[in-house]
Amino acid sequence: MKGGPAMAGETDARSLTRHRLVEQVYGAIFSEITEGRLPPNTRLIQDELADAYGVSRQPVQQALLLLRNHGIVRDAPRRGLVVAPLEASFVQNLYEVRGVLEGLTSRLAAERNPARAGREGPPLVAAGRAAAQTGSVAELIAADIAFHRFLGEIAENPIIVETAAPHFNHLRRIMGEVLREDETMPARIWDEHAAILEAIAAGDAETADRLSRQHIARAATVFVERLRAQEDAFAEEAKSRRVRR
Repeated sequence: MKGGPAMAGETDARSLTRHRLVEQVYGAIFSEITEGRLPPNTRLIQDELADAYGVSRQPVQQALLLLRNHGIVRDAPRRGLVVAPLEASFVQNLYEVRGVLEGLTSRLAAERNPARAGREGPPLVAAGRAAAQTGSVAELIAADIAFHRFLGEIAENPIIVETAAPHFNHLRRIMGEVLREDETMPARIWDEHAAILEAIAAGDAETADRLSRQHIARAATVFVERLRAQEDAFAEEAKSRRVRR
């Protein structure tokens, strides 16, 4: 008889270890992209990443394939995999949907759990303001995620969370871009979060919905305009190169 419980257990343990290693490498690459250390169109070379993270090429390869499947990196002719640029049209479409979902989340939270919002929400806002003082993009993103997850929890509608989940990494990346490029943005974001929380804690569902939609729309406007300007500049540069040829 081949194998047995012990061998099966060892195989499962090795598989779990490999899976965790791939997750760690995925997270490390994604964090570098989100924090701007790997900007758009950066070529991703497996050997260099493996050396940087102290792992073999296999988990790097698997992590890159997952990132490609999730739209974070993409194939580039004669370059292999590169960090995928954020496109203004995609961000606009994504934030239009996000605005609706966040508005509904805040409305439901105000209707269903205003007292809990008043008890448990203020420490999350305080943590966000503290993160804004540090200027750490990673801490700001973590605080923002914690705040919005809390609202999702007290809204008591898991389908909203499931609807947003496939786009979660794109949202994290967009947050990173917005927070890095505008030093005044973090303070404004947490002022808006505080106002949303105040409306929820007061049980004012209509105001909470409206403020949440406005919050998302303002962030979208800033970043979409910036992306469109970059895209126009890139197109103009490409046109100039063609003319010179």
